[in-house]
Amino acid sequence: MMKHLIMTFLFTGITPLLFAQSEVAVEPTAISPLLIGEKIPNITLSDVAGKKMGLLELAAQKPSVIVFYRGGWCPYCNLHLAELQAIEPDIIHTGYQIIAISPDSPESLQASISKNKLNYLLLSDNHTEASRGFGLAFQAPERYAEMLGKASAEQNRNTLPVPAVFVVNTSGEILFEHINPDYKKRLKGSLLLAVLKELK
Repeated sequence: MMKHLIMTFLFTGITPLLFAQSEVAVEPTAISPLLIGEKIPNITLSDVAGKKMGLLELAAQKPSVIVFYRGGWCPYCNLHLAELQAIEPDIIHTGYQIIAISPDSPESLQASISKNKLNYLLLSDNHTEASRGFGLAFQAPERYAEMLGKASAEQNRNTLPVPAVFVVNTSGEILFEHINPDYKKRLKGSLLLAVLKELK
């Protein structure tokens, strides 16, 4: 039942295309994300203090829930981040850690942490390497350029990630993913907890 559920989430609204993960899709429905069973890329990101952290190294320490969100400026992302914070003790109890990634600069991450009172790790992907490496990157509408530039410390003005949740083991292998090009629809915390318990 859970395997069927996972595959249903994977292909929600996405037309699979054959191109390298490092490319940027024209629109959110045209992305080509990493698949269940594949290994996440070893990309170096920055935390709120600007400290460099390797994603595979972080995942090797503890099974991880890796969340991609559009940025602290997005109200739907803030709601999702807050919901994850509310269930963080339960996620930790199941043996997992939360790692949230966005195109925001380290400075912008601090605003999200303060606003949503977050305890888990936020990482900056303002060069969009992670969103490209996971196959989530797409060309943002022109109206986002100024906002993205400001949020990313002018490192990115034209690329957004499709919001996504990946569950990976300590080898960096993807065990579950939820990807939906409709940014208003996010994985519910209760369903995420059910998945984590099933994967234990």
